[in-house]
Order: sequence, then C-alpha cells, then structure tokens
Amino acid sequence: MAVELTETSGVPGYEDRIRELVRAEFADSVDRVRTDAMGNVVGTIDGSTDYEVAVAAHMDEIGFMVSHVEGDEGESGFLKLDALGGWDARVLKAQRVTVHTEDEDLPGVIGSPPPHTMDPEERETPPDVEDVAVDLGLPYEEVEDRVSVGDLVTMDQSTELVGETLTGKAMDDRICLYAMLQTAQAIDNPDATIHFCATVQEEVGLRGARALGVDVDPDLAIAMDVTVANDVPEFDEGEHVTRLGEGTAIKLKDGSVITSPKVHRRFKAIAEDEGIDYQLEVLPAGGTDTAGFQHTHGAKPVGALSIPNRYMHTVTEAVHRDDVAATVDLLTAFLEREDGTADYML
Repeated sequence: MAVELTETSGVPGYEDRIRELVRAEFADSVDRVRTDAMGNVVGTIDGSTDYEVAVAAHMDEIGFMVSHVEGDEGESGFLKLDALGGWDARVLKAQRVTVHTEDEDLPGVIGSPPPHTMDPEERETPPDVEDVAVDLGLPYEEVEDRVSVGDLVTMDQSTELVGETLTGKAMDDRICLYAMLQTAQAIDNPDATIHFCATVQEEVGLRGARALGVDVDPDLAIAMDVTVANDVPEFDEGEHVTRLGEGTAIKLKDGSVITSPKVHRRFKAIAEDEGIDYQLEVLPAGGTDTAGFQHTHGAKPVGALSIPNRYMHTVTEAVHRDDVAATVDLLTAFLEREDGTADYML
C-alpha cells in the first residue's frame, strides 16, 4: 500500500487519485467516511464518549501546472511550468515527468544541456523553476493539440527498497498517510471518537486543514508529516534535526506551530512506557497541518508526530522502515488511551 500511495499522482487541489485510494482503505476500518467541498476525506471511528480527536496527514505532493505551450510550427513543442509547492529547481534537471491532461497521461523529460556546452557563468548560476521546460518528444502542433494550460505535471519515479530505507517521490506526505491508515486499521472500540483526516493543499499553505479545523472542530488535533533528516555527510550534527532509524519524531516546534507542551510530554511518556523508539523534533522552518487546526475555531491543544525523511522535496526522498513502524505504534497507543480525562490545558 505504501508503494501505491507514493507512486500515485496528486498535486495540490487535484488529489483525486489519492482520494480514491484513501476512501477504499477506509471502507473496512472506520464507521463512516465523508468528503468535503475542498476534497478532504474524513474517516470516523465512533467512540464511547463525547471526546473527539482529529488526526491529519496530507494527500498532496509538490508538482506543477502547465503555464504555457512553447514552440514553432515544424519544430518541437515544450511546456513551461508554474510550481505547486516548494521546489528547488536544481533537482529538476534531467528528470522524467508525467503530464496529466484531461484525456491521458503523457511521458516527458526535463532536459539538461551538456555541461561542456555551457560557459562557466551558466554552470554556476542556480536555475529557477521558470527556466525549466518539459520535452514531450512531439512536434509543437501535436503538443498544442494534446496539452492545455492548467494541465498538471508530476515527477515520474518508482519507489524502491534501498537497504533499510524506502525511497522515491512523494514520501511527503504519503508515508504518513500510510501510517495513519495503518493506525485506523489497528484501532478498535476507542473511548474517543477519532476523525482520521486525509487533507488537501497542505503544500500551498495548509489550506485543507484550516477548513477542516472548523468543520470537524475536535477537542484535540494531531498532525502527521515527514520532517527533515539531514543526517548525511555535508551537515554538522547540530543541523540534523532528526536521524533515520532512531524512531518516530515527537514535534516540539516548526515554522508554523509550537505544539502544546502537555501533548508532546504525553507522547513521550507513552513511548517510554511502551518501549517505542522516539526522538524530539525542533524544525527551524516549514509548516504542517498542526497549525491549520490550531488557527481555527478557537484555541485547541495540538500535537504532531513526524517521520524522518532524507532528501525532502526531491524524487529520492528516503524514510526508514523502523521509524514508520514506531510512528504507527506510538499513534495507536496514544489514541487507545484518549478518553477525555487527560488535561492538556496550560
């Protein structure tokens, strides 16, 4: 299931294919499923109390929208792109992509000129997304006929086991979506009513979670997302944030939120009681759906679990299988203990 989730395409605002997979997975694990006007999917397990918890993981991946079809009659056609989410254009060169039109999926490549044909200034100048062009290997007339402005583009990459890691595109946030779906299957007869929320448009401003925070209005919200693991040679130890293989990450803060102290302390206490590996996350920048719930419908206690992720926002994102398992174990143990009696007020 994790491979299917990561390899399936779904950019912000167009999460349709992922939404179908999520609804199918929810069918046997929750009491009811609904989809809202933005496309968020909520699978609810009814509890024995009035206390409600929301758990959120986002469905969208970073990608592109076609902004222009470029070329001349009798020559090759190319696509210019507008980014959907935060891309570093340096990782886009010489990559395969898929162009999603209304009628079909087309393979394409983002080319890169041979380095020996570039002058020193060109080689040293960082590219911009606006400089990128998709080559479909087709004449301009055919490209113009088959592709429209507004069509979508995603990276084309398989998901592979590399040693103890799973690597591919869209681990952000499909691996947490997978962990959330696994947790929903593991929960049975909870005290709290639990809303498992597969959210949309996180990569362009936490938009789905902000709407959902109003509609669901939980007593407690828990977000799930990947986090930076800079545990590679070019970074000093103090820049790692998290390390692969050392367990799930209990978030203390990121660029959008400071999690509720009593919530993250409860996560820590349960992990220690259950012997679940964990690490603490202080992420200097970046945001998660945690803030989306905290900013709506009044003050709410919030927490977050993160899965460490190397090479974030590239096509070779990598997560460790033990960290994924620890995240499922800790989230399940936490939710099974939620009955409304824990005091998260400051």
